[in-house]
Amino acid sequence: MALQPLMKLRGSGLRVGIVTARFNAPICEKLLAGAKKALAEMGVEPSDIAEVTVPGALEIAFALQAFASTEEFDALIALGCVIKGDTYHFEIVCNESAAGITRVGLELDVAIGNGVLTTYTDEQAEIRAEQKGYEAAQAAVEMALLQEWTHSKFGES
Repeated sequence: MALQPLMKLRGSGLRVGIVTARFNAPICEKLLAGAKKALAEMGVEPSDIAEVTVPGALEIAFALQAFASTEEFDALIALGCVIKGDTYHFEIVCNESAAGITRVGLELDVAIGNGVLTTYTDEQAEIRAEQKGYEAAQAAVEMALLQEWTHSKFGES
């Protein structure tokens, strides 16, 4: 038996914010293309999508927080790419960007699909980019629907 989502991933009527880092831009453009493809397939209208770009992965959480604080979005998507270099900076950026993204979702009670790639090589990032963006969009919509379902079934906390 394969594990399946609780409900069909339908995005019609959902408002989605996308934050995309510009660092490693060619990879991030593929992440964004994958996310937009998934959103379109799930029925999210282009007019219900707001997009911003930020310099890099560490700035993603701040932009997500700005979106979430408006309380106008059902789901958010974080897109970026961190490729390992020769210094410890890779670990710091990966850990802190992931922690920031998670913190925004939990503290502001908003569904976030984390599509920040962390790879050892450009080639790995290139291979994974579009699919990772697609999956981040699916995760964001699924978690928004789960939140909607739990609030309607059990009430808001």
